[in-house]
Amino acid sequence: METVTIQYCFTLANGIREAIDLKLDAKNLDLIVSSRDTFPSWTNLDFQQCPNCPLTISKHKYCPLAVSLVDIVKRFEDIISYDQVHLDVSTKERSVSQETTAQKGISSLMGLLMATSGCPLTAFFKPMARFHLPLANEEETIYRATSMYLLAQYFLKNDGKSADFKLDGLKKIYKNMQIINTAIAKRLRAGTETDSSLNAIVLLDLFARALPLVIEDSLQEIRYLFSSFFQTDADFKLDRRQGLNN
Repeated sequence: METVTIQYCFTLANGIREAIDLKLDAKNLDLIVSSRDTFPSWTNLDFQQCPNCPLTISKHKYCPLAVSLVDIVKRFEDIISYDQVHLDVSTKERSVSQETTAQKGISSLMGLLMATSGCPLTAFFKPMARFHLPLANEEETIYRATSMYLLAQYFLKNDGKSADFKLDGLKKIYKNMQIINTAIAKRLRAGTETDSSLNAIVLLDLFARALPLVIEDSLQEIRYLFSSFFQTDADFKLDRRQGLNN
């Protein structure tokens, strides 16, 4: 099986290193989870199940998203949110290195795990997971999420299906994420006594709540990036004449 490998390596202030190696199926971008006999009770599908969850207990004993988080919750249970860490993220294409806080690093990792976990409501983020950008800020997230969604609409239109260029569907995806984040936070409160994993979810939820508002504001926050697309041939000729006159 061809895989996509991403490594997150946290170096703590005391020199201890925690390396998390993720393998994704290259075809469907599902996270490859190590098999085990049992999972913690907080991963049971019917434990704080998301109100919008389309899965049924008869077919799924465990919440796939919760299962994807088990390892990191356990490994970071003794780390406090604002502990300083050195984070190295390595993929086949490149490496990213940055000083940050534990909660920001874990939040970035959680976003990747949630997208590839097998949860049908987070699967929309798989294209972003394939071209993962660690520690993305709000503006980067807005750009990447809207670009991803609009490219999906291009493919839909080419297949003869209806396309949504008003981004209504993207707003729905992120509103579902708000519900998921709330439910996952409740699960994590039962799974860990420290706040690093919980606050990592809080950071993800801030983005989930911000993006629908930005869309409603016609994405004015990043419109300036596309100013050249609004120039006409007349504008280019005027700019050229002005350049020659100067």
